[in-house]
Amino acid sequence: MKQLLLICDTNANKISYFHIMLLMASLPFDRFYSHIILISFIIHTLIYFKKGTLVSVFTVKTAVLQSVFLVSLIATVYSLYRSQAINELTLRLPALLFPVVFALNALDFKKYRSNLLLAFGLVCTATIIYLYVDALITIRYYHLPIKTILSAAFTNHNFSEPIDMHATFFSLQLVIGLVYLLTLLFKPLALSLKLLYGVCCFILLCGIIQLSSKSILAVLFLIVNLALPYCLFLGKKRLTFMLVGLALSTLAFVIVLNGKSFNERYITSLKDDFAVARPGESTDPRLARWHVVVELIKQRPLMGYGSGSEVSLLHDEFFKAKMYSSFLAGLNSHNQYLSFIMKSGVWGLLVYLLTLGYGFKMAFKKKDLVFISFMLVIAIVSLSENVLDADKGVMFYSFFFAFFLFSDSSEKSSLAGKNKSHENSNEIATNRLTVTSY
Repeated sequence: MKQLLLICDTNANKISYFHIMLLMASLPFDRFYSHIILISFIIHTLIYFKKGTLVSVFTVKTAVLQSVFLVSLIATVYSLYRSQAINELTLRLPALLFPVVFALNALDFKKYRSNLLLAFGLVCTATIIYLYVDALITIRYYHLPIKTILSAAFTNHNFSEPIDMHATFFSLQLVIGLVYLLTLLFKPLALSLKLLYGVCCFILLCGIIQLSSKSILAVLFLIVNLALPYCLFLGKKRLTFMLVGLALSTLAFVIVLNGKSFNERYITSLKDDFAVARPGESTDPRLARWHVVVELIKQRPLMGYGSGSEVSLLHDEFFKAKMYSSFLAGLNSHNQYLSFIMKSGVWGLLVYLLTLGYGFKMAFKKKDLVFISFMLVIAIVSLSENVLDADKGVMFYSFFFAFFLFSDSSEKSSLAGKNKSHENSNEIATNRLTVTSY
């Protein structure tokens, strides 16, 4: 574990390294911490900024990473909801800033990728342990039976409430930590380390089940049964792992569904999401809300209504449709794809799809399981949540997308090599000049 804190590098790069580590560690907690650390990281990067690195900002990779911000910026121009549009732009600023900061910073992200992901996985594990301890303390205080921890009172949002995190957005982070720690179990490490990482994987998996996000469960199924064997195995071993994984996944799913609260969350709740809306119900089906969104989209499919328009327009339409629960809660589309069409039209959705396509292409090109898992998480959760309309969603998307792309290339190393070669050439030339003048 010493390599997590003791790295051999320049002082500037050490500071950058710890900035990123702290930023990753702050993601499961209040946004205040991640924002402060990001600002500090930006200032540090600007202090050690070198003019020669500026060219690395103007690349296709950077443009792709910034695309969701640029879509919002363009859609702000014709929006009638200017104040809401400005708020949306401010919310999505990390998508603009992270690629620039990563491009300008001298740290070799590829070199420290494993360290940083390991630290993140351990922080996620510690956070889940804290949530379970908090739940058990509450249960003991009210003299409840231990099995109460499996009830609705301690699952989903109620489980993540002590850290004030949306259950699905917290689950996004846990998937990254879980998948990386899983990859370590397939590496030639000491038995003690494998046992430690195995326990961490079990804790993270329990936390994900406790958070009870249906979309995350679907992501995990795809990762374990398709992505993991594709990246780590070949031939018969791949097929064998897929069959065993499918059997174990099915068994685990059956066991989890034996719990009443989990059955209601995963099965009953899913049925309710796709049920027909009935006036007077305490909750409105997700499908019914999507129908309202689609009706609005039909009126302006090409350009949309502009940034910041979604919640205001839906607020009125939910009232007209007698969906009073959604009206009072001020809900959004709960679908990132529909949200892009509504606010920026078909062109905005196309940009988002191309961005996801680029990410998948790069992830599969390198057979990077953790990167593939990240892309699956974003693509699938976007079906049920407005990932880019919540601070934690934007920070997760912006940071990890940039982190995986910048840590998966040798551009930084080659650039450093060129600079070093250039410095050596200057030094040789200076020496020659000195000898001649002497």
